[in-house]
Parts: sequence; structure tokens; C-alpha cells
Amino acid sequence: MAVEFVGIDPDTDTDRDHCPTVWADAETQEILLQGWKPSPETQAVCEGSSPANGPVPETEAIVRIPARMIPMIREACDAVERAQLR
Repeated sequence: MAVEFVGIDPDTDTDRDHCPTVWADAETQEILLQGWKPSPETQAVCEGSSPANGPVPETEAIVRIPARMIPMIREACDAVERAQLR
């Protein structure tokens, strides 16, 4: 597995607990995100506005990622895209 750490929320506490994180997997060409769980109300709004049928499956999750991490997400996208070109 070729998982590459890309970045961690710059506002993470000093203990590095509960910190949104971004990784890129060049082998599977996927981006991995760690984030905060949404509130039940936000989860319901997301599920209600999705064209999918029913709630989010147990094998999937909705996560919240702060906008300040957009540069890291772009970097992860670039890493996966570069892997596709090899």
C-alpha cells in the first residue's frame, strides 16, 4: 500500500488529538480523509439532500473537513493524479 501522508489540520491541538488529516494512496488512486463526524442534524440534512436511496451505509461516512485544509486536499488530488500518469 502506497499511502502518503499529505497534511494535518494546522489548527490541531498540541496533543494532536482529534485532528482532521489527509492522505493520498497512489496505488489505489484514492484520497483518504480523517475528519469530524457531523451532528445528527447535519447528517440528516446530507442524507435528505442526496440522490442516493436511504441513509449513509455502515461502510461509508460523512466527515467534516475545515476549509483551511483545502490546500492539503488539492495536494492529495495532485498526488493521485500524478500516479495515474505513471
